[in-house]
Amino acid sequence: MTLPQDPTLDEIRAALAPHVAANAAFDGWNVQAVDAAADLIGVDRAIAALAFPGGPVEMIDAWFASIDAAMLERLPPERLAAMKIRERIAALVETRLEIAAPNREALRRALSILAMPQNALRATKLGWRSADVMWRAAGDTATDYNHYTKRGILAGVYGATVTVFLNDESDNWAETRAFLSRRIDGIMRFEKAKAKWIGPDTHRLSLSRFIGRLRYPAV
Repeated sequence: MTLPQDPTLDEIRAALAPHVAANAAFDGWNVQAVDAAADLIGVDRAIAALAFPGGPVEMIDAWFASIDAAMLERLPPERLAAMKIRERIAALVETRLEIAAPNREALRRALSILAMPQNALRATKLGWRSADVMWRAAGDTATDYNHYTKRGILAGVYGATVTVFLNDESDNWAETRAFLSRRIDGIMRFEKAKAKWIGPDTHRLSLSRFIGRLRYPAV
């Protein structure tokens, strides 16, 4: 990412994030990694420090956001539109992993930090955000409970796939791709079964109607 003239702090953070990750593999997620990234792209170290006031977790957050952005750039809507939904999800997850692959050790260290009890809530939010970005890119427009179940399931699948990916020494991540394929098959079977079980005409809970009944109970 090339910085514009007079960049904002958000733009500086986005530009630094991939380079911080590249250095985090050696230096850890700390100020040394930020300094090295700042030197590389020509940003004053003091300004770079202001981009990550929250420390390592904020650096990791920015890196994950940069992966989201790079994924969407590699898989624009017109390319995804030509795929079936299963292929879209697989392509999105695999592309995320391909982007992270050069910094696999940094990812391992990042997940160790996010696994700390004090970071549990932030880790959950980051996993949800990644799943949401992928489902939206895949064309999902659900606004009911399906919105939440799809993202929750994908977040779990993605997290499990990353665990396999971190220890995968096979050619072209073959073991990871096979694991992901099996998990996506499971998602598709679940969605089909859920659609058959619920049915298009099944009554669904309306929050507004439920609240109305609390205020004005039926007699």
